[in-house]
Amino acid sequence: MEQVLKWVFFACVALLPISCWQRDEFVPDMAILPVLAEEPVQKKVREDPFTVLVNDVAYAINPQYEYDLRGLVVSYEHHDGDRMLHRLWNDHLNVADLCVVWGSNASEIDLNDFDFWNGQFTCFFRTGDQMAWQRFDQNALSNNHLITEDEYLRDLIANVQVGDQIQLSGWLASYSHGEGFTRGTSTTRTDRGNGACETIYVKRFQILSSMDNGWRIVFKASLAGAIICMVIWVLVVARGGFRYRYHERPDY
Repeated sequence: MEQVLKWVFFACVALLPISCWQRDEFVPDMAILPVLAEEPVQKKVREDPFTVLVNDVAYAINPQYEYDLRGLVVSYEHHDGDRMLHRLWNDHLNVADLCVVWGSNASEIDLNDFDFWNGQFTCFFRTGDQMAWQRFDQNALSNNHLITEDEYLRDLIANVQVGDQIQLSGWLASYSHGEGFTRGTSTTRTDRGNGACETIYVKRFQILSSMDNGWRIVFKASLAGAIICMVIWVLVVARGGFRYRYHERPDY
């Protein structure tokens, strides 16, 4: 049993970094839903500003446009308000940033040719393939600051993974609180750089489809296997198991 436990543990440990690296690889036969061909829809609205409360902080929300977005998640960053700039700004309302693509970027581009990643409040992408770069529509990608005080919606958003096809609707809005913090929103998909992210007060959120990536199963199984092996080892040793036999040899 000791040898079996060792080999299972070593196999799990060996698979962990490989599966972790590959778990967000886009699968080649991913079925992109027809609704992702559509661009985001926004309509000017006249809504009175209102206030919401999160973690005893009152945030003033100023809606500007009705907004509906359907896209494929290529990277994300979850926020809890207790780290880095969100902590400095006392921003507990921004639950996550989702970087999404739609249109031909979702259905006609091999997204594995690109690297996508999120900073604290930014989305970056790059590729070493010149042809892929030329085919990529930079106006069909957006980084979205999602804000909501609704715990149900916050939990839904917290479950998002790379490869999820999502639909959300709400308001493009600016928000602020009484300590001097203010964040605005982009109202076009063609801008770049600072201020180009959409800030969305989320009213509805849905994961339409999730990517079936086998590496994610391998990652979860290898992580669980390594932990189980360690627990079994500790329990057996604590009960006096795995005792080694030492053979005496004569001294010369």
